[in-house]
Amino acid sequence: MFLVMSVCLLATPATCHEERIDMTRGAPNPFICMRNSQSALAEWQGSHPDLTIKAWRCAAKASPSKDL
Repeated sequence: MFLVMSVCLLATPATCHEERIDMTRGAPNPFICMRNSQSALAEWQGSHPDLTIKAWRCAAKASPSKDL
């Protein structure tokens, strides 16, 4: 499972891109991804102060990319 985020620059909010965090840590389980997502999002946000998380979702590794 991936935690897929749409992130935007704070200085120019219209400049966005997609970031992915591998949330597998064992079995690919959507519930585990959702349960652990808040701490992963907070950790990622803390290390990227120039970006803001606009939207996020959990997705299987094999799932096609789609707009958030």
